[in-house]
Amino acid sequence: MKFDLSVITSNWQLFARGFGVTLVYCGVSSILGLCLGLVVALARLSRSVWLRGPAVGFVELIRDTPFLVQVFVIFFVVPASGLTISATTAGIAALTLYGGAYFSESIRGAILSVPRGQTDAAHAAGMSHVLAMRRIVFPQMMAYLIPPLTNQLIGLVKDSSVLSIITVPELTMATQRVLGTTFAPIEAFSMAALLYWVLTACLAALMGRLEHHTPTHRAARQTTAFLTVADR
Repeated sequence: MKFDLSVITSNWQLFARGFGVTLVYCGVSSILGLCLGLVVALARLSRSVWLRGPAVGFVELIRDTPFLVQVFVIFFVVPASGLTISATTAGIAALTLYGGAYFSESIRGAILSVPRGQTDAAHAAGMSHVLAMRRIVFPQMMAYLIPPLTNQLIGLVKDSSVLSIITVPELTMATQRVLGTTFAPIEAFSMAALLYWVLTACLAALMGRLEHHTPTHRAARQTTAFLTVADR
């Protein structure tokens, strides 16, 4: 078996365009999904059944159905109702809804991980609920949120390959086009795997640096440093 590097060098533009589309789709969907996830998480924590009920139903619907089926429903069923939707819109909408459901559970868990006494003390000090969440809960919950969020963002990048089914010109679709003209599956899919690895590795490194700058993580490092000096 011989690895033909010319397959990659002669089709690098296709790979680059597919990589760029994947990056844009995942970036936009991640931002929208985080916003949606925050809203859903707060709704699930609400005392109002009118907010909590639909939020629970949304999360269970997304979690209990395959992502591929969700993509097909958005791309094929929604237009059947008379609403015109492009592959780009369908792809971003599917990734956003899928990511938002999972992000909401991570956000909800991170909020619940912050000791209840923190918010009680904030309310006792005269803070409103919104102010207490913004100044007390959100900064502390980041240390609990970032590790599971990193895994979900990486999963979202990998799941974006499903969008090739609806002709979104992302990395997997670009790889299939290269394969259709070169008939070199080893070279084509090896390049795709490398590019996916580069993207997810950079994402993991970025989230790792973000985790090191959270207030809780900084406090833990300062405590460790103090104990180390004390032991000496």
